[in-house]
Amino acid sequence: MQNKNLFHYILGIADNSLILGQRLGELCGHGPSLETDIACTNISLDLIGQTRSYYQYAAKISEEDKTEDDIAFLRLEREYKNVLLVEQPNKHFGYVMGRQFLFDVYHLMLMQELQNSKDETLVAIAKKGIKEVSYHKRFSTDWVKRLGDGTEESNQKMQEAIDGLWRYTDELFQLTDADKAMVELGVGVDVSKFKEAYYTEVTEVLKEANLTIPESKYFTSGGKKGVHSEHMGYLLSDLQYMQRTYPNMKW
Repeated sequence: MQNKNLFHYILGIADNSLILGQRLGELCGHGPSLETDIACTNISLDLIGQTRSYYQYAAKISEEDKTEDDIAFLRLEREYKNVLLVEQPNKHFGYVMGRQFLFDVYHLMLMQELQNSKDETLVAIAKKGIKEVSYHKRFSTDWVKRLGDGTEESNQKMQEAIDGLWRYTDELFQLTDADKAMVELGVGVDVSKFKEAYYTEVTEVLKEANLTIPESKYFTSGGKKGVHSEHMGYLLSDLQYMQRTYPNMKW
């Protein structure tokens, strides 16, 4: 039972990076400038690289003789445990940076705490990835400020993104049964404990960017339980195409 909970706990972290990495990968060659295009592609590669480390560990402890490729590509939609935030589509560049920023602030907090886990493998993954995640946060934060405090149009686009994505942020701090089990063992991170710090930091950045904090108290969730938005199926059809068309391909 402990291995099963650990397996699902790992997926809860790794699936976020996989799906967000896939979203950013869709932008390759479509960035507003060459430098920004390359930066987004590199962030995508960072996230997918972290995903591999998690999936390799998950495959190792799996009781079903799975490989990292099986876990990445051959699950059904309901078996992915990523939050709804990361699967939202690339509507425009402001939306991409807003989504990235709202996730990055959370992700860095998670990685900082994961370094204190009693699980040596998770500690190693966190220590290896934290420099990358720190850069991701600086990059997305700078763009939120740049767009929010830029032209009238860029401010409007950035505000539209924050307004549209805000309702997905609360799910970041909800704990699944597997999360609770791992927290109790000192393996997992109780993400609910840094919820207040998250919103404080996010609010400070948005104010600096001359953006309005959404007042809506309505939040939506479901991704951590495998109940996804209408966008997820389309994303998976692209992500899984090669593996399902040509079985047993390797990364």
